[in-house]
Amino acid sequence: MARIESHPGGASLVAERSAVSNGRSWLALIDAVLGAAVEIPVAILVAAEIVILFAGVIARFVLHQPLVWSDELASILFLWLAMLGAVVAFRRNEHMRMTAIVSRTSPETRAFLDLFATGAALAFLLLIAWPAFEYAQEETFITTPALEITNAWRAAALPVGIGLMAIFALLRLSRVGSIRTVATAIAAVAAIIAAFWLAESLFRQLGNLNLVVFFVGVVAMSVLAGVPIAFAFGLAIFGYLTLTTHTPLMVLVGRMDEGMSHLILLAVPLFVFLGLLIEMTGMARAMVAFLASLLGHVRGGLHYVLVGAMYLVSGISGAKAADMAAVAPVLFPEMKARGAKPGDLVALLSATGAQTETIPPSLVLITIGSVTGVSIAALFTGGLLPGVVLAITLCLVVWWRYRNEDLSHVKRASRREIGRAFVVAVPAIALPFVIRAAVVEGVATATEVSTIGIVYAIVIGLIVYRQFDWTKLKPMLVDTACLSGAILLIIGTATGMAWGLTQSGFSRSLAASMSGLPGGAITFMAVSIVAFVILGSVLEGIPAIVLFGPLLFPIARAVGIHEVHYAMVVILAMGIGLFAPPFGVGYYAACAIGRVEPAEGMKPILGYMFALLIGTIIVAAVPWISIGFLS
Repeated sequence: MARIESHPGGASLVAERSAVSNGRSWLALIDAVLGAAVEIPVAILVAAEIVILFAGVIARFVLHQPLVWSDELASILFLWLAMLGAVVAFRRNEHMRMTAIVSRTSPETRAFLDLFATGAALAFLLLIAWPAFEYAQEETFITTPALEITNAWRAAALPVGIGLMAIFALLRLSRVGSIRTVATAIAAVAAIIAAFWLAESLFRQLGNLNLVVFFVGVVAMSVLAGVPIAFAFGLAIFGYLTLTTHTPLMVLVGRMDEGMSHLILLAVPLFVFLGLLIEMTGMARAMVAFLASLLGHVRGGLHYVLVGAMYLVSGISGAKAADMAAVAPVLFPEMKARGAKPGDLVALLSATGAQTETIPPSLVLITIGSVTGVSIAALFTGGLLPGVVLAITLCLVVWWRYRNEDLSHVKRASRREIGRAFVVAVPAIALPFVIRAAVVEGVATATEVSTIGIVYAIVIGLIVYRQFDWTKLKPMLVDTACLSGAILLIIGTATGMAWGLTQSGFSRSLAASMSGLPGGAITFMAVSIVAFVILGSVLEGIPAIVLFGPLLFPIARAVGIHEVHYAMVVILAMGIGLFAPPFGVGYYAACAIGRVEPAEGMKPILGYMFALLIGTIIVAAVPWISIGFLS
């Protein structure tokens, strides 16, 4: 019989561990209750936005009695949706971040870096909390024109969302990791902030070198350490404004508000929800099944299907995250079953995100039209063929990589099977044309058109495909808010950073130097490609366009480049930067949707990015590809 010996102080040790366990269970309960308290209203907000905007379309186009308050109410609710969605993403730890380096460290180092990232995010939230509160207070003096209520009802979303994220950060730090590791991580964050604070007098002497210190150095080190992208941007611009300028920090909150709450961006959550909806109703599956019946028997066939499906689905959505969310879950399981590596799949998914940036109704196209005055209808027409050119270059890489794929177990579809798949897919394939027609004919704005797509998808799902699981509706609404909040918070902090660059004079210096380049249009186009690849990786698409579009498009006209042609080239170049690691946030969105570690796709994506660059050069060299079909 085994002998059991008592350990001195064993009872107290057990009691201590039990107390810690009980304490953490209480914290878990608080986290769950508070999480539900956020998820329920954020789901209601997404549904409310859909109803309000669709009601506006019906009232204006059918009843000819516009709802003058609909856009204003939608704007108020949108900022709440963005901030509470960011809270949900923070609680779920789904804010976009780079883990290529973190994932290669030892378990102890990884645990420390995860806590360090949470501590850094918490630091930004605590630093920006009071300016956000002051900003909301200032908005009490502004009355909205249609509803005639104080604008503080909208602005209050900023301090509330920031406060809730700070609470969830504290809960995570209290529940995860040992006390010693948590204390070390917090101490490291505090030490770095203190060091920067003490060096304030030095920074004020550096002038524009501070742009390199903060917007390159701080961002790069934060991102590589695993700090979520949005908070890395936030820390960089907060540090730059605090330590090198005398700008009130409330101005930064205002720029974040402006970046997140632009009404055009309301299309992001609505198109994200549409992407989830066409997946749930079986519409995406029907489109992919038709393409697979045509190409599934070819070596690399499903990879060609992925490229084609992203092209088609991009005509339904306007947000790349929504496009990828619609296609990846349908194709990835079968592609993995055929032996494809997850890293290669997510690399191609990310590359197709860049390839389809010009496919209408692209949010970037809409933004370019709004800030430069270029016709959105012309941009929509000019964006179709460049996407085809880049699709061809990607398919050449797919052909090379999968030329020896074993398809002995794959059966070729008969003509009857292909025909049946086409008939089933027709209602789904019609959706992109319904959306384009609604925009071109003036039935709905680029933002409202997503609601027409949502209603169409619901009707087709219920009546035609008879696949509509009502139990999935709430999780889909919450997931929509979560992904949208993560994207919009990045756009908000990137807009703040872009504003900081503007105030420094960097954007004007860049425009001046580019306008004086020797070689005329060819050199200007080449430098623009390089510049927008970099800007796309650093600033994200829409903030980069908002910042540099009004400066560079007049120069393009002056050197003889057609504005639609120039728009296509800079969008494609920006897409390469946006979806290329290590800084491209679109790449991390693709990894999150594909549920693949970012490190796995780093090597496979190089070939695809090179193909995209070749395709972009072809589009730049042949203007007809962009403007050949313009009237």
